[in-house]
Amino acid sequence: MPGITRRDVAYRHGDTTMLGLLASPTDAVESAAVLLIHDAFGLSEDMIAIADELAGGGLVVFAADVWGDRTTPTAQAEIGPLIGAMAGDRPEWQSRISAAVAAAAEQPEIDPERIALLGYCFGGSSALEFLRTGGRARGVIAIHPGLDLLGHDWSAAAASGIQVHVAVGSIDPMATQEQRRQLEDDLTTADADWQIDVYSHTTHAFTSLRSQDSPRPDLFDYHPRNAARAWQSTVRALDEMFPDTAGA
Repeated sequence: MPGITRRDVAYRHGDTTMLGLLASPTDAVESAAVLLIHDAFGLSEDMIAIADELAGGGLVVFAADVWGDRTTPTAQAEIGPLIGAMAGDRPEWQSRISAAVAAAAEQPEIDPERIALLGYCFGGSSALEFLRTGGRARGVIAIHPGLDLLGHDWSAAAASGIQVHVAVGSIDPMATQEQRRQLEDDLTTADADWQIDVYSHTTHAFTSLRSQDSPRPDLFDYHPRNAARAWQSTVRALDEMFPDTAGA
């Protein structure tokens, strides 16, 4: 892509090598950045395309590798245990997110004081959990996160004034109306500056092309119109977080 520089960034988490990706406008130095947290399928070409699109708009993007070794599972038999391991060991889960944030902050292209988190599906849950457990960021954007994965104690959140944008489907079984109301209450109690977009007739993973021709459209299904709306709202939220890069 013209004007975009890409490079792999290896970082460590315990004994695991994480292979992230940095995409940035050419010659970016200490710039506003997005930490992109992948969905259950890992740091795949789908996520890299999002990184490129944002970098083309003037933001530096550090795409995290939460699974490690650039693992990109494709079957539910692989994905279920990976997510289950994170939900079953929240300190391990969040230490992986924190490792990615730390690795991003070390890059010369990135201003460590201007990093926003953007996550899809599992990545959206990861971003909200990072905030819930005391992580600091310029803002958090969660696109069709599994709210059923979130913990319930927000007392450690340092979220006062932090912009939080969430986009979910109205019939997402992993983000029910009750769970959305609970998140609203939690974010309000944490004094976050929050906004939740709810799209009608829309279920889980609605931005993912992998959800096309879903065998279970009642659980997950691609919705092109609302995928476009979610992207527009993501760009708008990032413009608010980083007004100096808006329209770049």
